[in-house]
Amino acid sequence: MKIATWNINSLTVRLPQVLDWLAANPVDVLCLQELKLSDDKFPLQALADAGYQSAVFGQKTYNGVAILSRSPARNIVKNIVGFTDEQSRVIAATIDMPAGELRVVNGYFVNGQAPGSEKFEYKMRWLTGLRDWLRDELAAHPHLVLLGDFNITFDDRDSYDPVALHETIHHTSEERQHFQALIDLGLTDAFRMFDQPEKSYSWWDYREMAFRRNRGLRIDHILVSEALKTQVASCVIDKLPRKNERPSDHAPVVVEFKTL
Repeated sequence: MKIATWNINSLTVRLPQVLDWLAANPVDVLCLQELKLSDDKFPLQALADAGYQSAVFGQKTYNGVAILSRSPARNIVKNIVGFTDEQSRVIAATIDMPAGELRVVNGYFVNGQAPGSEKFEYKMRWLTGLRDWLRDELAAHPHLVLLGDFNITFDDRDSYDPVALHETIHHTSEERQHFQALIDLGLTDAFRMFDQPEKSYSWWDYREMAFRRNRGLRIDHILVSEALKTQVASCVIDKLPRKNERPSDHAPVVVEFKTL
């Protein structure tokens, strides 16, 4: 079984790329972020024709998340329970697999703009709310995957220039402490379970030929619960879609499980 996450940065613009990628990479679950469209504009039929059912939490122009799955999704929750938020950033669903149920939590984490800003303070509150809710989710759903665009580098290996970018957005101690707090709930970074090439990133700015120069960040993550950890077979970043014409600035990240 394979599960993937991809910040698509406008599904309206990049639906053909998503369909092409799914045809070449028929994953069981694909979690999308930054849909940038309302629910009524979501291409349900096009994705159904490709073999995927969709759980959607959209928003006009900004944000928006979706879980595409080959098996039906149920017990769908939108946004963080107990945290009031006007933005469409989180969707969770239970998907029945041959070996049992799997809880998938897909998040488009707050960017935060800059340390000290109001948006950064919102990010800190949002991350606290996420952690508190996930504690309950893990208690109810031992087989859980948290994935998406975290907008945080876990450590300096996830940044093309950790010295120059020290304590800037995505690199601050506060953000990384929140990331570690998620790990401390009993989650594991699937990508770091394996030897990976140096300078492995999932996001590159559109400017200054950042992708060509590999000046990127690893901010798209897949965390797995303790009960799933032994089933993880691989976790990779697929950089190929970043070479498309008019690509998203993010690349898909894919985790494969052995027997789910």
